[in-house]
Amino acid sequence: MKTRTLGRNGLQVSAIGLGCMGMSFGYGASDDATSIKTLQHAVDLGVTHFDTAELYGPYVNEELVGRALKAVRNKVTIATKFGFKILPESKEVQGTARLVGVDSRPQHVRDVVEASLKRLGVETIDLLYQHRVDPQVPIEDVVGAMADLVRAGKVRHLGLSEMSAATLRRAHAVHPIAAVQSEYSLWSRDQEQEILPLCAELGIGFVPYSPLGRGFLTGKINSPQQLAADDFRRSLPRFQEGALQSNRILLDALTPLASERGCTPAQLALAWLLAQGDYIVPIPGARQIRHLEENAAAADIVLRADELAAIRTVLDEDRIVGQRYNKPELELINR
Repeated sequence: MKTRTLGRNGLQVSAIGLGCMGMSFGYGASDDATSIKTLQHAVDLGVTHFDTAELYGPYVNEELVGRALKAVRNKVTIATKFGFKILPESKEVQGTARLVGVDSRPQHVRDVVEASLKRLGVETIDLLYQHRVDPQVPIEDVVGAMADLVRAGKVRHLGLSEMSAATLRRAHAVHPIAAVQSEYSLWSRDQEQEILPLCAELGIGFVPYSPLGRGFLTGKINSPQQLAADDFRRSLPRFQEGALQSNRILLDALTPLASERGCTPAQLALAWLLAQGDYIVPIPGARQIRHLEENAAAADIVLRADELAAIRTVLDEDRIVGQRYNKPELELINR
């Protein structure tokens, strides 16, 4: 697996990482034993960058990742995220009902990092992100608290997720930001307007989550009925029946380009992302080994300029139907 560097302080990771959320959260039932085999096989393939968060489960995904990677801790980079207020589980409050807003107060940051360290079973978190900006706490105070954790040896590198360009610039002035993690793919390209140019300017790595459009760019989702009843994509505007069918028309035009290149649509989409800059490290999710292997192989696909242009033209973002999130989630980004 090729490697890339996040940030000017030299956090070296595999060119394609592994997003671990779906192993515990958001995409219907999962099997821990299968997930652990997938995580461990990822290391065998040369994947070194693993992404989790306290939110995923909540909490249980960090525990899963920690167990699976314990024996290879010195070979991998583990990233996790904080920033939500999560209520204790009870008979009355379960699942996503436990999420009741954002919380990045400095003391809360310190507390949740201690909890994440225990769940992961590690002494240091390689990359710590603020998951969503808390408008009640100045970003300078948040990054200041995160920087204290770096000085204490509990965190190595800092990151932010789904913030505005202005917030990113303020944060980076307090302590170097190694990586930004936000949604970016062929069907979600708003990061190209301000965030990607700013990352290039400041020497910040960019980690696209949902680089396969939450599975849409694999070409395997034809109807929301294919998704599990508790799959959160069923609630997203782009995955509603009418929108999904309209978006499939665009995706179908991408398939011949993948065939010409001898790869799958998913691999083409990942190769396109990698070509957007050497500071970009996608983290596609995969719960099964066959999907993991397909994604990892995309790191070896180098696209020509004419292929890149054709891909962008075929999957025209302006023609995509539906927002990427519902209104409550949209209110949490670009702050």
